[in-house]
Amino acid sequence: MKMALSVYNILKGCGSFRVLTTLLSLFIVSACGSTKLAYKDLPVDQLYIEAQKSLDRGEYLMSAISFDQVERQHPYSLWAKRAQLMSAHSFYMANDYESSILSAERFLSLHPANENAPFARYLVALCYYEQIADVRRDQNYTESALDAFRQIVRLYPESEYAADARVKINLTLDHLAGKEMEIGRFYQTAGEFFAAIGRYNNVVGDYQTTSHTPEALHRLTEAYLALGIVMEAKKSAKVLALNFPNTDWNKFSAELLNQHAN
Repeated sequence: MKMALSVYNILKGCGSFRVLTTLLSLFIVSACGSTKLAYKDLPVDQLYIEAQKSLDRGEYLMSAISFDQVERQHPYSLWAKRAQLMSAHSFYMANDYESSILSAERFLSLHPANENAPFARYLVALCYYEQIADVRRDQNYTESALDAFRQIVRLYPESEYAADARVKINLTLDHLAGKEMEIGRFYQTAGEFFAAIGRYNNVVGDYQTTSHTPEALHRLTEAYLALGIVMEAKKSAKVLALNFPNTDWNKFSAELLNQHAN
């Protein structure tokens, strides 16, 4: 479920700041299937509030463009700084993840020490995370999400976003392990046992805290037995029995070794 930021969260520290200068603000309206520009004379703070109203109404793309106009027309104001991040948030809510990432990363490059920097990094991580494909497809977004969440935990370990980042790190690792398992099973089915063993060892070595580890150990037992490397098969089965004694995978490996002995 996507989250919406309140005006208060992004305007922390703004106080009663108000720009008296009247600016020409842009708003996006649709007519006859095309996008047109309508103009309104508004103070910059009112322009920001109008953009926030679009966000509150669920007009996410309009709010993103409107927040961009706050910065574009008054780039050195306090409002511009906050509008940059709100634009990133609006693009995220509109599922325009690429634009959201670009806006959030631009905010971070300009204001790395800002109090809202943790949220900007979290937004980047969410954009990658929500584009994660199933294990049969390329996992670039998964790896990018993992890196982004790890940055949050490393840079802001006590922030409100770190706890959720830790949860999503585990889910992301599980997804990457699932990809290794899928490739390993493919190689094993094709009789490419050494290639399969390499993938299963990746799971055991790099993703050992994930839910896929018991199966990886069992598949190692299967693959080693298929190659006639009984000692390594027994080692894998032993690790499985010691660490996951109550799983079906342990039962399967024990039965397989018994059959081989007979």
